[in-house]
Amino acid sequence: MKPAPFRYADPGTLDEALAVLSAEGEGAKVLAGGQSLLPLLSMRLAAPTTLVDINRVPGLDSVEVTGNGVTVGALVRHTALLADDAAARVQPLLARATANVAHPAIRNRGTTVGSIAHADPSGEMTSVLALTDGAVTVATPSGPRTVEWRDLFVGPLETSLHGPAVVTSAFFPALPDRSGTAFAEVARRKGDYAVCGAGVVVTLDEDRRIARVRASYVSVGLTPEVHDLTEAVAGKPVDSADWAAAGALARTLVDPDTDIHASADYRRLLVGVLTERTLAEAAAEAAAKVTGE
Repeated sequence: MKPAPFRYADPGTLDEALAVLSAEGEGAKVLAGGQSLLPLLSMRLAAPTTLVDINRVPGLDSVEVTGNGVTVGALVRHTALLADDAAARVQPLLARATANVAHPAIRNRGTTVGSIAHADPSGEMTSVLALTDGAVTVATPSGPRTVEWRDLFVGPLETSLHGPAVVTSAFFPALPDRSGTAFAEVARRKGDYAVCGAGVVVTLDEDRRIARVRASYVSVGLTPEVHDLTEAVAGKPVDSADWAAAGALARTLVDPDTDIHASADYRRLLVGVLTERTLAEAAAEAAAKVTGE
């Protein structure tokens, strides 16, 4: 199918982009990588009056890494983030999740921030933003503002942003000390949307005992959710922690839907299995860090 007719704007600055968005109103959509938006246009599931292409706007294509975390610009492609070793050292979930995003051809064009702004609950990067307690920076005619992840996602493919606005970057806080991460997902075919995915962070105390366990899931809720699973394994040594108990707890906390790809019961089963596997992997990584201190 072909998209419905639309106007095309190619602003050269952020101010120009905001001016077009202000003039066009709610019918305008921002275009960055287009790997989420263009299929919706082709299937006529979206019919914006104007596409505002921000690819010529300078200053949006960088990854900035500090000890506090990683800031990803709106035009950074998935492939660029995946190849950024400094970003992976500060927040390993970025590389681990990005490696699961679709296929190489899509990662070459698609953007991390665009995926977040798309607010798809089956998107890996929305889950990572939530799990890391991240936030986005949004440019508006009245100036930039920061929106925490909990305030950003309000429903499937829906954010709290209204009116003229451009998400210019996403910030992912650094991994806490003595912590390990893991990310895994199950899909019908490699590169397809995940039937279920899990990202986890395990933090240990100085004695290599479990101090905190958090998990976020892909294709499970209507919006990203973060669940604290610490109570299932709190204070346990890494070698004797009952990760199956944490997986069982996770199954009670999620409320997946049934769709054409999987039943709610199957997704809940996968939540338990993936939680158990990823927590064991993340805990081993954290333990190795504590041992090496």
